[in-house]
Amino acid sequence: MSNITKKALEASLKKLMLQKPLDKITIRDITDDCGISRMTFYYHFQDIYDLVEWVCIEDATAALQGKKTCDTWQEGLSQIFEAVLEQKPFVLNACRCISREQMENFLFKMTYGLIRGVVDEKSAGAPITEEQKAFIADFYKYSFVGLMLDWIKRGMHADYHDLVRNISLTVQGSVDNAIRNFSRA
Repeated sequence: MSNITKKALEASLKKLMLQKPLDKITIRDITDDCGISRMTFYYHFQDIYDLVEWVCIEDATAALQGKKTCDTWQEGLSQIFEAVLEQKPFVLNACRCISREQMENFLFKMTYGLIRGVVDEKSAGAPITEEQKAFIADFYKYSFVGLMLDWIKRGMHADYHDLVRNISLTVQGSVDNAIRNFSRA
């Protein structure tokens, strides 16, 4: 039942964001739209921004289902871009109303698991620490999120497939190289 309520809140928020900016939407607007009480909203979320974060993470989790391996990370990255593009009005509205830091945090949560899965797989058996693995994953996470934020800021007009292909060409072999370099350090 809890997830059904959260999904109803998500649907109402997305519907309302097609009509007005996020910073003009109230909790009352959301609860009235989906027919629940304000107390029910607060049972699930602290505020609207907590709901926005949950929506972003849910969408990313669905997009990345099973795409966190060396063989599938490019598909996972494409699916993150696709999920963002499918929610273009929601994402652009959210970007206008929340801080860049909050948007970065949402995107960091979306991409870190994807990258960390690849780093863990590639580093199996390598003599590197968890901190070094986290550093490598963070390095690529910041790069991916920066590129995605630029793409969003430019209105998501560029073909994300080209962006993913360019990222793939840039990253090709570099994760292996980073692991090898840390192993020798």
